[in-house]
Amino acid sequence: MKLSIVIVHYNVKLFLENCLASVEAACKNIESEIFVIDNASTDGSEVYFQHRFSNVKFKWDKINIGFAKANNSVLKEVSGEYILFLNPDTLVPEDCFEKCISFFTTHRDCGALGVRMLNGEGNFLKESKRGFPTPLASLYKLIGIHNIFPRSTMFSKYYAGSISEHETHSVDVLSGAFMMMSKEALSKVKGFDEDYFMYGEDIDLSNRIIQAGYKNYYFPLTTITHFKGESTQKNSANYTRQFYSSMKIFVKKYYAHHRFISAMLVCAIGFAQFFSNLKRIIFNGLNFSKSKTGK
Repeated sequence: MKLSIVIVHYNVKLFLENCLASVEAACKNIESEIFVIDNASTDGSEVYFQHRFSNVKFKWDKINIGFAKANNSVLKEVSGEYILFLNPDTLVPEDCFEKCISFFTTHRDCGALGVRMLNGEGNFLKESKRGFPTPLASLYKLIGIHNIFPRSTMFSKYYAGSISEHETHSVDVLSGAFMMMSKEALSKVKGFDEDYFMYGEDIDLSNRIIQAGYKNYYFPLTTITHFKGESTQKNSANYTRQFYSSMKIFVKKYYAHHRFISAMLVCAIGFAQFFSNLKRIIFNGLNFSKSKTGK
């Protein structure tokens, strides 16, 4: 069995270096190919990797085409029976890929597979497994009731709270930080929706995998480290704009036929974006004030 690994990179060359080292170690006993698509990084990545990782196929884009388009740009070149979409700010254990491929061979209904993820401090990342973000599920997450009832099927559906982090189970949504797919399933869904520039495309792809007749599985028998958000600036205006734009695309695509619900969700997204921008301005203002005073 051959595995094709696709990594979209942007301005985190040292994380990418560590990621590729862990990937190559995990590929020791399997046939593989590795693609890295750089989205016009400005951190000197192209020069830095000029004489590193000779087995990796680097693609250096001159403009940032976004996460979805960058992943799709190499899909005609991949030759593996399985394709892994992997974030550059991750580390995988040496037995990770072998365990995942073995799961695919014994679960023919598996279209995509996600794994247990920990952050840099060793804490479980709840987005390792998620439910479909229905209006109610999103509302319960927004108001924080999922924290009061973390194992509830109803109130914690957004993070599939009724499923233990150590339990293998089919789920609605997998994280784009680590999503392994069979080539058969990927061919049917035709990759990521390129309307999304960044954020939300993993939810969309997960949903289309299910619509195509496959299952998404959360597989916790291997654990990776995900230094979450290293390639984004959470307090930047660009992050806020891209994140909420993706949410609007998602609502338009899946709830347009429910006009009232769609309108309510768009309004909620607008309010959330306003308060996020306000929070960012206050946060950045406080940091600027501290830098001026030296405190």
